[in-house]
Amino acid sequence: MNDRPEKYCKESLVVKTSRVFTQDTNNHNTLFGGKLMSYIDDVASISAGKHSRCDTVTASTDSVDFLLSIGQCDSVSLISYVSWTGKTSMEIFVKIIKEDLKTGKKQLAATSFLTFVALNTLGKPQLVPQVIPETDEEKMLYRTAKNRSIERIKRKQESKALVKKIGKSLANYDNNLLI
Repeated sequence: MNDRPEKYCKESLVVKTSRVFTQDTNNHNTLFGGKLMSYIDDVASISAGKHSRCDTVTASTDSVDFLLSIGQCDSVSLISYVSWTGKTSMEIFVKIIKEDLKTGKKQLAATSFLTFVALNTLGKPQLVPQVIPETDEEKMLYRTAKNRSIERIKRKQESKALVKKIGKSLANYDNNLLI
């Protein structure tokens, strides 16, 4: 029997819309990828906080899949919500929609999955409510989340192995040069 509370995906829903200005663009006159990634982490952190109602930290960003460029004639809307939970972790799905402000045409421009961990007042992982999917999209993401979680665990183990191998070479790192 599970005694963890449950919350609907929609309870963690966050929507952020921004206009793309010149200072937000790169030499191709499209939105900087890093700017978009900052927006993604921002909305995902709010979704995680709304779901857990405690402090949270970003544990990983699975991917940011850039599907379409976002230009200066566009606005960009990010929609995020908790799509799955482990015991102390939350998978956040973010979809990014660009809208041409002159034509009104909207297109899915990017997607991203992030994992956040809930923290108690001592900074230790804390149990989070389970999530209840309702819409077809939420149910599909929920059904496929376990596989993404397994891949995250595998990727983290690979990263730890890599750090173990290359960490020793940091002693030779001086003045931004590898010796």
